[in-house]
Amino acid sequence: MAPMGIRLSPLGVAVFCLLGLGVLYHLYSGFLAGRFSLFGLGGEPGGGGAAGPAAAADGGTVDLREMLAVSVLAAVRGGDEVRRVRESNVLHEKSKGKTREGAEDKMTSGDVLSNRKMFYLLKTAFPSVQDLFIHSERARERQRHRQREKQAPCRKPNVGLDPGSPGSHPGLQEVPNRCTTGAALKINTEEHVDAADQEVILWDHKIPEDILKEIATPKEVPAESVTVWIDPLDATQEYTEDLRKYVTTMVCVAVNGKPVLGVIHKPFSEYTAWAMVDGGSNVKARTSYNEKTPRIIVSRSHSGMVKQVALQTFGNQTTIIPAGGAGYKVLALLDVPDKSQEKADLYIHVTYIKKWDICAGNAILKALGGHMTTLSGEEISYTGSDGIEGGLLASIRMNHQALVRKLPDLDKTGHK
Repeated sequence: MAPMGIRLSPLGVAVFCLLGLGVLYHLYSGFLAGRFSLFGLGGEPGGGGAAGPAAAADGGTVDLREMLAVSVLAAVRGGDEVRRVRESNVLHEKSKGKTREGAEDKMTSGDVLSNRKMFYLLKTAFPSVQDLFIHSERARERQRHRQREKQAPCRKPNVGLDPGSPGSHPGLQEVPNRCTTGAALKINTEEHVDAADQEVILWDHKIPEDILKEIATPKEVPAESVTVWIDPLDATQEYTEDLRKYVTTMVCVAVNGKPVLGVIHKPFSEYTAWAMVDGGSNVKARTSYNEKTPRIIVSRSHSGMVKQVALQTFGNQTTIIPAGGAGYKVLALLDVPDKSQEKADLYIHVTYIKKWDICAGNAILKALGGHMTTLSGEEISYTGSDGIEGGLLASIRMNHQALVRKLPDLDKTGHK
């Protein structure tokens, strides 16, 4: 018997091919449509479902009134930690090294715990703002930590810190490392908030009446233009010496590098000053200042350096007030209802200083019509590097540029 052959019908082949094409169309049309719609909304593939579109639909703006409300709350919550640790008299004091002037650069558990409260309150209050970038005074420690992370093998998250390591404190936990963390906000931090902390740092989305009274309408800005600067404990040296009046916690919001809102909180007197440029404030300038023979407030660590030039510039009647903490020094220029607060006419600093030390004070002075510049009169930009080399001069209700012209020698001193 001859072998049997298989004959395929041309019509059957055509129908089979059409069915195959139909299946492929249905499989890939949904996939491609999903990708195009996601990119059209500005999202990224694999971005976690609705999170990307929700953030895009938000319009990418933040209300500065809300940021001010959260900043005030963050400064107060951080201050609560600072006060609690100091009153316990268990500071876990450590040295991070030397400052440029050769003094010990200290850190305590008050710094660490305050930083954690302040940072995560701001983060949880604005979860959809992908470009919110927060600078904290612990940035350098975090950078060193991340470098170690890159070189170390993967390990389990939430491992207790070695009690002997910088910034450690009993009960603190390590942030999950690169092996366990997915996409995150652009916020630099070394700290991790465990479940017990979550309830403490939540914001109820209510703007306090004192802020609403001063700033009646929303003030929205593009989220991508916002930079937040945190100082969780200003005047750490004085904190370790139990010189409590100098200690502050501070938050500043800059928009396109310009300081627009600032908060300075004094944990031990529970006084809080806040202000928004072109908005309002709860603090005012004093009625008068002495421009001819001013009282000049300066850092305790180099008061003699300023005194020599100040006496030459303003005469022997000039008073030099050594003090700790940049926040305290700015408040000395204002009408502050705190009996422990000294009063000054000018604030001068002649060496390198970090921006988180001065941003909040700069914003408050600017909101009240004052000025804070480098010693050569340049405005300070709160983007880029963490500090400024040109020293600073702060004044209010004075001819600031005339003061700058009087102090040419201080600018040279500040670059030594």
